[in-house]
Amino acid sequence: MIKKVLIGLVSFIALALVVIYFITKPTLEEDGSYSPSSLALNLGTVSVTDFEDIQYTKYEGERSKVLVIFTEHKNLQMKNGKMFSTGNHPVEALVPMLHLKNAGFDFEIVTPTGKPVVFEMWAFPNEDKNVKAIYNEYKTNFEQPKKLTDFITNSFANDSSYAAVFIPGGHGATIDLPKDSNVAKTLNWAHESDLFTITLCHGPAALLSTTLDGQKFLYEGYGMAVFPDAVDEMTPMVGYLPGHMTQGWSEKLKDLGATIVNTESDKTVTIDRKLITGASPLASNELGKLAAETLLKELH
Repeated sequence: MIKKVLIGLVSFIALALVVIYFITKPTLEEDGSYSPSSLALNLGTVSVTDFEDIQYTKYEGERSKVLVIFTEHKNLQMKNGKMFSTGNHPVEALVPMLHLKNAGFDFEIVTPTGKPVVFEMWAFPNEDKNVKAIYNEYKTNFEQPKKLTDFITNSFANDSSYAAVFIPGGHGATIDLPKDSNVAKTLNWAHESDLFTITLCHGPAALLSTTLDGQKFLYEGYGMAVFPDAVDEMTPMVGYLPGHMTQGWSEKLKDLGATIVNTESDKTVTIDRKLITGASPLASNELGKLAAETLLKELH
């Protein structure tokens, strides 16, 4: 009797381990990269966001444009050599854009070289009518964005049209934006022109571009909400990432003098001077509200 019980217990444990293996195994894509496991998708994505369709008093002044800098890169290499299928997180990009649009602002969509915007489509909230609507409205702009270099050449002198620079999150933002000198030029332009800079989750990694060529970190002493490195360290356990990150970004920002105001990947948002930041995808709605309300208050 005891032998039968033990055999049954071993069989159950073996079956459970097999199930755990498959539900936590990242999904191999056609290009050899990996998207999150079924368990990670269940835990970390939503079909409908918490977007609040607020009817703001729309801004009608000159500064009606927001420059949105998207990454054009898809695959992020892990320490083990595997590639994570990433890009821009759709909720982190589109929910704040919904709030800003409702507040009367329009968008200039750019990528570093003008290649199409890459979204983490596995994270797209397919049952969210508001997110789908703004995605479809700007789909042509996402597919044919302007070059950041052209924006610098043509628009820096005309800063009276812009209210803010927005850099969405998604792990893809860490691939190219922190080492792009044109991102640094744009952030310095926004700072010198007294414009707002808005970013969340992994997007704040782009702020590190301001240290290129030996320059002092532009945001030293600023409080900011950022996706915690400690959470990135844990996500391979459930198959969100196919390995560990090659570098931590929140600690790098902290080492350069930023004050990280959150410890969890939660809804934390904060504003320090003209920098508005959020901690994670969960903060997308709160970041959008804070950005819209702040811009309206400042510009009115």
